[in-house]
Amino acid sequence: MINKWVVIVNPTSGNGSAKKKWPSIYNELLFQKFDFDFFFTEYKNHSKEIVKKALKQGFTKIICVGGDGTLHNIVNGVLSLNPPNISEIKLGVIPVGTGNDWVKTYKISKNYKEAIQTISTEKSIKQDIGKLVISSTNKEVYFNNLAGIGFDGYVVNKIHNYKNLGFLAYLTGALVSLASYKKSNLEITFNNTVIKSKSLMLLIGLCKYSGGGMQLTKAPNPTDGLFDISHIQKISLFTVLSNILGLFNGNITNHKLVKNYKTASIKVKVLDIQTTYIQADGELVGFGDFNASILTKAISFIVP
Repeated sequence: MINKWVVIVNPTSGNGSAKKKWPSIYNELLFQKFDFDFFFTEYKNHSKEIVKKALKQGFTKIICVGGDGTLHNIVNGVLSLNPPNISEIKLGVIPVGTGNDWVKTYKISKNYKEAIQTISTEKSIKQDIGKLVISSTNKEVYFNNLAGIGFDGYVVNKIHNYKNLGFLAYLTGALVSLASYKKSNLEITFNNTVIKSKSLMLLIGLCKYSGGGMQLTKAPNPTDGLFDISHIQKISLFTVLSNILGLFNGNITNHKLVKNYKTASIKVKVLDIQTTYIQADGELVGFGDFNASILTKAISFIVP
C-alpha cells in the first residue's frame, strides 16, 4: 500500500476551468502538505484507466479534480476492478465541473482551498452505489448519483449543445426538447409491482441533486440500501414552466403526475422499437432494456 495520493485532473471539466485552476490547486495541495502524484486525463474515460492502474500499483487515496462525469468514471474504474482492498480506498473530490451535482448532497465546498481542507481530514462515509446491466451490450455501469431512462437520457444526449450555459444546460436542454420528445412504452418491474405504460421518464436516485441542482427524487438517502424512484408518465411544457421552482426545491416530486417508490432493484424493458437512452450521473451509457441493483456501502467518499 502506498501512503500517497493519486490526483486525477480532467482539464476539460467546467468548460476548461479545471485546466486554468490546476496551478492554484497544485500549490494549495503542496501548502496543505499533501504527498501526491497527479495525472491529466487525455481522452474520454481516461480517468477510468488511470485509477485502475493506480490501484494496481497500491494507491488507496484518490482525489478527483473535475465534475460529475470525471467522478463517475473514477467510480467505474474502482468497481470494475473490484479490488480486494476496496474497504481501504478513499475518494475525495475537488469540484470544478459544470453541474457539480454529487458534491451538493454532502455540501462539499466549490472553493478549492476548502475542498482540499476537507480531504485532508480523511473523514469518510461509505455510500451505496447503483449497478446497471444494459441488455443490448451486457455492459455493467456503476453510478454514484442518479440514473435515468427516457426523456432524461434524451436530454443528456442533446446537452452538449448547451454546455456553455453551465448549470442551466440541463434545464435549457429539457425545455427545448420537451415538445419534440416521443414517449417510450416501458415495462417497469420492482417489489413485485409491474408498471406497463407510455412513460416520459424514470429516475433512479441515490443522492439529492441532478441536472444542475434539481431535486427530482423525493427522499433519496445514499446509505439506506434503497433507490429512490420517480416515474413520470406525462407532463406538459406548461406544467414544467409553472413548476420551475419545484424542480429545484424538490416540490415537483409531490406533483400528482410524479409517482415515487423505494426499491433495492428494478428491471426495465422497452416495449417499442424507439431508441430509448439511458444516462448515469449525466453520462450517456446506453439504450434499451436494463436491470439496476444496489451495492450497499460500496465506496468510501471523503466528506465534511
